[in-house]
Order: sequence, then C-alpha cells, then structure tokens
Amino acid sequence: MKHLFRIQPFVLTFLVAVTALAGLRVAQAAPELSLDGDAKRALTALYESSPDAKALGANAKAILVFPSIQKIGLILGFQFGEGAMFRNGRVIDYYRVDGVLGGLEAGIQSFAYVVFFMSDAALEDMQSSSGFAIGTDPNIVIIDAGVGKEISTSNLQADVYGYVFKQKGLMGGIALQGVKITRLER
Repeated sequence: MKHLFRIQPFVLTFLVAVTALAGLRVAQAAPELSLDGDAKRALTALYESSPDAKALGANAKAILVFPSIQKIGLILGFQFGEGAMFRNGRVIDYYRVDGVLGGLEAGIQSFAYVVFFMSDAALEDMQSSSGFAIGTDPNIVIIDAGVGKEISTSNLQADVYGYVFKQKGLMGGIALQGVKITRLER
C-alpha cells in the first residue's frame, strides 16, 4: 500500500504538466504572422549553428519548419506542434505535427524540427498525402544538430532531411514513436 501512495504524487504532477502544456496556444491574433516569424527565427538559428543545414537549405525545393514541438511522455506520450513551409524564401503553407510514443520514456521536452525536401517528387508526396509519416520512408535522414556536426552534405543523398535542434527540458529513455505531419486548413 505504501508504494501506491508514493507513485500518486508523481502521476498527479505529470497529469498537471500535461494539462498545462496542452492548454498553451499561440496568441490567436494573427497566428499565421506569429508562426511565420517563429519559423524564420528557428531556421536562422539552425543555419547559424550548422553550415551543413544552410547548404541543404540552399539546394532544397522546400523547407518545413516547426519552431517548437512539445513532447510529453510517461510510458505513453505524445508530441505536437505547428509549422510553416517555405519555398523560395516565402511561406506557402502551414502544417501540424502530431505523434504518439510508447516505451520506457519519461519527461517533458520542447524542440525545433526542420525538414528539407530535396526533390520535387518528395515535395509532391508530402503535399498530396493526407499525412506524411516520418520514419516510414527509408529516404528520410534524421539529424540531431547537436551531435550531427560531422555530417557532410557531399555524402548524404536522401530525398528528405530532418534536423532536430533547440532541445529544452528533460526527456529520457527509449520508446517507439510514430509521427504524422498534416496540412492545416486556414
């Protein structure tokens, strides 16, 4: 019986944190403008920290930027965020990322995520699908900007590259996750 009472405060704290993060929303006054600016600042931060990412961006057909993805987990968890797609330096569309994870993972984390579409075919697949699933296509390369500094654009030949960076918070463990990106109707 004692063990049950020790777990309850942790579970209660986790539920309060999940509820608080789920309730956070970007101000509704001109949300596209806010998202545009946040996405541009996130992309600039990535370019400043990674010359390889900047080189990818120069050759990409389009770039999808999620300036802040929230990830929450305690055995089961989820992640969510909104982003803007750039083509030729201007925003052409908006997307949402949602994911579910399960395993031995616990914590709360936020991070930025940028997806570089290097071919017209990859971009068309993204735009024509009802949801683009990360992790199911063998031509997607995910790079952690914090540990991927030795990766050279000359030896990577995928259609899609994803950069994870600006990680904040505490998340640990190992889990299986599925991530789906869907176009927002505005």
